[in-house]
Amino acid sequence: MPDQPSPQDAAEAALPAECWDAVLSYAGLCTSGSAAAGELATESFALGLREVRAADAGALRGRRTPRLPAVPLMLTAVRTTAAAWERAGLGDRLDNDLRLWLNSPQAARYPGPPRHRPLALRGLRDLQEPDAALLWLAEVEALPLVVVARRLGLDPAGVSEGLEQVRALFRDRCRRAHLDSPLDSECRGYARLLDAVTRSAAPLRVPEDLSRHLATCARCAEAAACLQPRAGALPVALAGGVIGWGGLAYLERRRRAADVRLGARRPAPGAADADPGQPGAVRARLVRGGLLAAAVVLSAVALTVSLMPFDGAADDAAHGATDRRTAAAVTPPPADHKADQAPGDGPAPASSASASGPGGSLTGTEAPVPSGDDPDPEPQGTPSAVAGTPGPTGPDPAACRVGYHVVDQWTDGFEATVTVTTGRPLDTWRLAWTFGDGQRVTRMWDATAAQSGSRVTATAARYNASVAAGSTVTFGFVGSRHGGNFAPYDFTLDGQDCATG
Repeated sequence: MPDQPSPQDAAEAALPAECWDAVLSYAGLCTSGSAAAGELATESFALGLREVRAADAGALRGRRTPRLPAVPLMLTAVRTTAAAWERAGLGDRLDNDLRLWLNSPQAARYPGPPRHRPLALRGLRDLQEPDAALLWLAEVEALPLVVVARRLGLDPAGVSEGLEQVRALFRDRCRRAHLDSPLDSECRGYARLLDAVTRSAAPLRVPEDLSRHLATCARCAEAAACLQPRAGALPVALAGGVIGWGGLAYLERRRRAADVRLGARRPAPGAADADPGQPGAVRARLVRGGLLAAAVVLSAVALTVSLMPFDGAADDAAHGATDRRTAAAVTPPPADHKADQAPGDGPAPASSASASGPGGSLTGTEAPVPSGDDPDPEPQGTPSAVAGTPGPTGPDPAACRVGYHVVDQWTDGFEATVTVTTGRPLDTWRLAWTFGDGQRVTRMWDATAAQSGSRVTATAARYNASVAAGSTVTFGFVGSRHGGNFAPYDFTLDGQDCATG
């Protein structure tokens, strides 16, 4: 990472290893290019370090100033720095959707009066800092509890029970904050019922009038997500309530980064259905289901991410799919995956598969992170240099080379990542390919998808459109299938043929 002010103690010296990749990940979402992301991350980290020092200085003088743990504090510094860029006329370097959000009433809630701030932000600040750090690292950063325990100096044997207690404390803080908020009479009338429905360990039927109210009241829907910490909505509530814009996108990136770190093993096709007790399958279903449910409840958060279904109607023959498939070399998806990596052994090999969330492992494209006991590799949509690419056969490798990897597949769907290495600099890019088994893209991240028949076109996102010569860019998607799932063929980058492998 870029040079930062010299650390004053051991705690400050550990901050880059703990926080830099998270800061860079969120900065990449907030900006329109990799260079701007690096500058925003550097300025934000310096701002966050000043806030840490100010809070510590106040504590030494006997004034306890509640502050967020290191990682969420640094992420809020990214939001604050982005707002400063917008005010200073540097908004052209930011994501356009972020600029709209920064000038909206939603953004004004975060630095505004405490009673108007998001509940998750208020609840996390009201916790003791070690408790808040435990909650954030486990729920949002998706670190294994043994890694969280080592980072926070806790007993690994008791960290699970401690997390349950912290969830209960967070719920209580959010309930109090909700009652202390400036609620109208209707919201205050539903507050006790909402507390009762979300408090029960067993699922309760939500009364119809409360359901209608939650569908129309953003404040009470926000409270509902914070008050049911075991329903899968807590990670989204924390990310959206503390970070603000792009919370769900950041959460998905951290899920993917955690999967890459652990090298989580994917079950073979059909194994998840045959053995629902497998940890990887259970975790994947829980995370996907939790994120989707939370996104419905927190629609304002979900709107920050473009997760759009795609439907095409053109004839496959328009692209010569049948003839090309006969001539193309089609390789089946991998059947074996590496075994799970033991927690604490450092990052997994680049070929490790993803275990959960709608993002997969990004083979060989993790952004570099500082050395430390717990490196957190972050799969970025922004380009990163790759050396030692093996010589291809077929199209000229100087033009481009594509790596296609099936991360997971199940009865009627699959998840895959695509890595593109370009031999020439790109200001923007458009990668196309042909499916031969009737697969369809249903959701894509780090690119925008369009499908016409069997032909799919992935167009660059704003933040990864610029790619240097010899660098790579990676994106992923979830697709549906009805039968075979052979690798696609006929890859082209901006109309030029690409080598595969």
